[in-house]
Formats: sequence, C-alpha cells, structure tokens
Amino acid sequence: MSLSIKIRSLVRPGALLSNFGLPKSAIQGTSWSQSRHFSAIRMSPRKKFWLVALIGVTGGAAAGGTYTFYQMKQARIPIMNAGTGTVGTILLDKPDITPSRRIVSKTDKYDLQLVLFQYQTCPFCCKVRAFLDYHGFSYDVIEVNPVMRQQMRWSTYKKVPILLAKVDGGYQQMNDSSVIISALTSYMHNPSEGLTAALKYYPAIEYKDDEGNVKSEVMNRHFLMFGETMPKGQTKESINEERKWRKWADEVLVHTLSPNVYRTKDEALQAFNWFSEVGDWEKHFSKWERLMVIYVGAMAMLMIGKRLKKRHNLKGDVRLSLYDENNFWLRELRKKGTPFMGGSEPNLADLAVYGVLNSIEGCDAFKDLEKNTKIGPWYYGMKAAVADRRGAVVQ
Repeated sequence: MSLSIKIRSLVRPGALLSNFGLPKSAIQGTSWSQSRHFSAIRMSPRKKFWLVALIGVTGGAAAGGTYTFYQMKQARIPIMNAGTGTVGTILLDKPDITPSRRIVSKTDKYDLQLVLFQYQTCPFCCKVRAFLDYHGFSYDVIEVNPVMRQQMRWSTYKKVPILLAKVDGGYQQMNDSSVIISALTSYMHNPSEGLTAALKYYPAIEYKDDEGNVKSEVMNRHFLMFGETMPKGQTKESINEERKWRKWADEVLVHTLSPNVYRTKDEALQAFNWFSEVGDWEKHFSKWERLMVIYVGAMAMLMIGKRLKKRHNLKGDVRLSLYDENNFWLRELRKKGTPFMGGSEPNLADLAVYGVLNSIEGCDAFKDLEKNTKIGPWYYGMKAAVADRRGAVVQ
C-alpha cells in the first residue's frame, strides 16, 4: 500500500520522514517530481498504525479544544426571555386541587383570592406565610408532596412557593418568595395600579452558567417599587437597611439550616417526622407516600446537607455557623435598641429572618440554637406579632 504526501520543496525528505520514525533508507530509490509530490512510500503495518494514531490524536485534540472554547464562550452569552419578562404567567383558571386548609382574615381588604402552593417547613414558604399572616391576607394552602409533587403538574415552574392571585383575565402566577413579598408590598402601596402591573417591575433574566446550563434570575427581587411617594414612617436609609437584611436571610442565613437540620441520620429522621406532623402529611398523603417522603427524604437530605456544608464553607461543627449568623443578627438588633429591626413593629427584614427560622422550630437544631444564643425573646416576639394578625384557620 502506498501513501502520497504533498510537501514543500524546501523540506528535506529524510528530515520529514524521520518525524514519523522512518529511516532514511526507506526513501532510497525514490524520485521527486516537479509537482512536488512524494509517492509510492511503502510502510510497515506497525508504522502505518502509529502514523494514523498520531494524526487521529492530534486532530481530535484540536477539534476538542476548539469545541470547548466555543462552549465556554457560548455559556456566557445571555438569553433573552421569550415572553414579556414578567415573573409568572396568567392562568385562565386555577388548578382544580382541593386546598389543604384555608386562612380567612377579617382584615383582608384586597380580596386577591390567593392560593399558596408550598411545603409546610420550606424556609421560603415560611417567609411567604409569615408575610401573608402579618399583613392580614386570606389565602388557601395546597400542601405539595415533596417527593411526588403531583400537585405541581400544572406548572412549568417546579419550585415552591408558588402564589396564585385573582386578577382580570384569570389567576396571576407568582414565583420566588422574595419576588412574591416585594411585589405584594409594592401593590399594597398603590393597589390602584393592579398586581400584574406591580409584577412587571420584576423581570426574570435567563442566562447560561459556566457549564452551559440555562438559569433564571430576578436581579431586583429585594427592591420595593414605591414610585415617587415614600411610605409613611420610612426613609431611603431604612428601606436600604431592610433590603440588606432580606438578602442576608436569603443568601446567608438560610444556607446554615440544611447542614444543621440533617447533621446526622437520627436528626434527619427526627426532622422529617416533625415535618410530617406539622404539615399534616397523614391527612393529606397516603401512608406509603408519607413513609416514602420521610425515609427517602431524610436519607437524601442527609447527603445533600453534607455537600451544602462544603459549598457554603460552614465550620466543621455546623452548629457554630448557625450560632454565629444568629448572633450577628442579634448584635445589630441590640445596636438599634428596639424590639424589632423595623423598630417598635416588625418590617420585612424581621419577617424574612423569622420565616427562615420558623421552618426549623421543631428540629433539634433549633432547640440547640435557643440554648446557645439569645434568639428566643426576639423570635417569640415575632411569633406573637404574626399570630396576632393572622386570620382564622378553616380546615
């Protein structure tokens, strides 16, 4: 079998072939034509194999490197939203699912016919419930099975909480706990504009992360849209401080929970049994569903908790990280010299921190937190303030 190679006349034949491991004797008796083609070289099968392998590896590496560079470049290109960009969509009808319970408040003046899809002990769901209760909203609760999640089949967005609100044309879907709270607060300041109009201030921007996965982010989720009129008793400085603590609750405090709640197998099982009790899983789910959620969920979260410990750089004894963050909050509260971060009454920062901690109230981690910090007076003060304004529970 022969091999033809086109080369430049300035390259010596012996030098070229020696790069492929061929001795000079292999080219004795050959001739060079004016067309600069070298032909009729006979190679042993072994040498031919290594030549093909060299070409394949070199070509593959070049192609792979080019593709990798292209993918890394593409991963950083933002993606424009296909729709209007507002968070959530408007459903013609609300999903036909029987509520787990109803909260009816006599002080509700907005009549938004709210429906909350939640896990009872999800910290983000607890934040939303604390907000709704403190501000006297009536709402239906639909408890979602944390493993099966069949109550979420109607939605392309699969995380909780999701809040539906009655608006012109159907039911406005709202996603993300902080967006829900910010949008409702903005709406309460100027209800005449409507809830859907308030939501337009919170566009979701999609982008690709470093691995090329599509992500969605609401950049201004903690901002309140008051327009030109400032709420009574608030200043620009107080609103900025409130926003700072809301972000801290979402981005720092909440990440200390899972590694602490699921620190050991026994603690994970204790937590899930409490979740079952407080969420009335025995009432809302079948026995096999409830047991599967408890045991499968506990073991899964035990492993996830260990990964989260590493990801968020928590201390070797994760309890210390939980204590540190709560003491940070308490030090700032003492500096203000008021019962709440909002002063004499809670603000959105208080409600956010309380909601996050309320999600673990029945867990061993919270009992240790009470014993090793002075979080109790503020926490139970918040619990009473929220309960005082909460509507009646209708089963």
